[in-house]
Amino acid sequence: METKNIVVEKSLTFGVEVVKFSELLEGTKKYVVAKQILRCGTSIGANIFEAQHAESRSDFVHK
Repeated sequence: METKNIVVEKSLTFGVEVVKFSELLEGTKKYVVAKQILRCGTSIGANIFEAQHAESRSDFVHK
């Protein structure tokens, strides 16, 4: 049985909201800001994934 990971769930929810907000900004022609927010907001999930799959403690700290 797989346990729920609240950090993963919250980062996924946050990422979805960031994508929606970025689309809203693009609709108002704020392309540069939308792109920056999209990259920053969605990188959180990637960082969490890398940290969870670290090979050692020092690798975890590095990521």
